Amino acid sequence: MLEIKEYDLIVVGTGSAINIVYRMIVDNSDTKIAVIDKNDPGGISLTRGCIPSKMLLQHANLVRMIEKVGEYNIDIEVKDVDFEKIMKGTRETIRERSESIGRVLINSENVDYYPCTAEFVDPHIITVSRQRALRGSEREDAPEDMNITSKTIILGLGSRPRIPHIKGIRFAHYYTSDNILEMEELPDTIAIVGGGYVAAEFGYFFSAMGSRVTLFSRNPRFLPSEEPEISALAEKELGKRMTILTNHEVREIKEDSAKTLMVIERGTGKRKEFTADEVLIATGRAPNTTFIHPVRGGIQTDDGGWVVVDEHLETSQPNIWALGDATGGHMFKHVADYESHIVYHNAILGERIKADYQAIPRAIFIQPEIASVGLGEGGALERYGEDEVLIGFYNYRDTAMGEAMHIENGFVKVILHRSTRKILGAHIIGPQASVLLQEIVTLMYTPDRSADPIIHGMHIHPALSEVVEKAFLSLMTPRQYRALGHNHDSRD
Repeated sequence: MLEIKEYDLIVVGTGSAINIVYRMIVDNSDTKIAVIDKNDPGGISLTRGCIPSKMLLQHANLVRMIEKVGEYNIDIEVKDVDFEKIMKGTRETIRERSESIGRVLINSENVDYYPCTAEFVDPHIITVSRQRALRGSEREDAPEDMNITSKTIILGLGSRPRIPHIKGIRFAHYYTSDNILEMEELPDTIAIVGGGYVAAEFGYFFSAMGSRVTLFSRNPRFLPSEEPEISALAEKELGKRMTILTNHEVREIKEDSAKTLMVIERGTGKRKEFTADEVLIATGRAPNTTFIHPVRGGIQTDDGGWVVVDEHLETSQPNIWALGDATGGHMFKHVADYESHIVYHNAILGERIKADYQAIPRAIFIQPEIASVGLGEGGALERYGEDEVLIGFYNYRDTAMGEAMHIENGFVKVILHRSTRKILGAHIIGPQASVLLQEIVTLMYTPDRSADPIIHGMHIHPALSEVVEKAFLSLMTPRQYRALGHNHDSRD
C-alpha cells in the first residue's frame, strides 16, 4: 500500500482554482497545500484558450483596421503577414507566463506542486502519478506513484474539445483549440467544423491572415446562442471574407495530399465534397472527469459526465468542491474566477454563499464584436408574456461617434421588464461591444436590476457609450419592434 501524505487542502487544476491557493497562502502562512495538474500550469484560459486566441485575434484586428483606413482617405496596405512569427511569438509569451506560474508553485513553502495525473482511490484520497502524465521513455525516470489526502479537495478539472462522430476522423490530422498554436505554416485553405464562438473567432483570424476559410455548421443559424438579428449581421459581415455554410453536417473526412470532407446539406440531404489543407474542429467541450474516477471519490456526475454540484458548488461528497468547466455549466473564464471566490468562502471560510448566475456576460471577439447578457427576446416573452416586455434598440451609426468611426452596421438591443423596468437582457454587436456591455452587467447585479441609472444618468458626448444610453431611451413594445422588421424567434 502506498504511503499517504496529508494536506490542509488539495487542488486539482491550475486555472481559476489557483485563486484559492493564493488567498490561503496570504491568510495562513502555515497552511500546506497540494496542487496537481498534468498539463502546463495556468489552466485552459492561459495555455490554450482565451488568452492565446485573443493574442492571435489582435493581429486579425490590425489587418482589418488597415483595410478600413481607405475610408478616411489614408493610403496604407498590408504587404505581408508573417504567420510563423505570429504563432511563435504567441507560443513564447504563453510559455513564459505558464512557466512563471509553475515557478511560483514550485518555490512556495506552502505548496507541493505535482505535475501529475490525479485519480481518486477513495473519498478524500488521491493517487498522483508522474508516470501517467509522461509518455514513452520519459516514464523511466519518473518518481513512484503516491497517495495524498485532505479533508478539503477542490476540483478545477477544466474540459477538453469535444470531437464529433465523423467517419475517418481518427485517421486524419486535425486541429482543435488545444493544439492550434502548434501550427507553423499558414494553410491556403482551412475547413472549420462548428458554428459557435470558437469557430467564428478562428474563422475570422485565419481569413484575416490570408487563408480561404470554409465553415460548416450543423445548426440552421450561425452563432445560434445569439439573438437572430445579431447572428444574421455577424454571418453577413464575416461572410464577406469567408464561406459560412449553415445547416451543413460533415459526415466523413479522408486524408491524402489534402483533406477531403464529405458534407450533407441537412435540409435537402444533398451530398457535397470539399477539400482543404487543414481542418479545425470546434464543436464544443467535453468533460475531463473520467480521468479522475469520480465514482471512487463518491462524486456524482450527470449523464454528460460533468460534476454535479449544489448551489454552494459542493459535490455529492461532503467537502469536495468543483468549479469552472468541470461542472459543465457556464464555461467562461470569468465565471470560473467568480466561482473560485464562492468556493473560497464556502470551503475555506465555512460560509454558505450561493452562486448567483442571474447575469452572465459573454463576448465573441470578431469584427463586428459581439457581447450579450441575460435573456434574449424570445426567452423574455416566454417567461413574462408579450405585455410585460419592452425592447430598446439603437444603431451605432445614429450616434456622433458612430458616424465619426464610419460604423455602417452594429446596434444595441436591450430587453426590460415593463412593470418594474428591471433589465432582463442586453445584446450588442459592433465596436467595443464587450466594453459597452459592462455598465449593463453591473446594474444587473444590483438588488433591483433597474435601468434607471442609465435612463436618468449622464453619458459623455460624443462617446461611443451613447449608443447604450440611446437604446434605453428608445423603448418599445415587442409588436412595435417587430413592425420595424426585426427578427424575434430567439428562445435563449
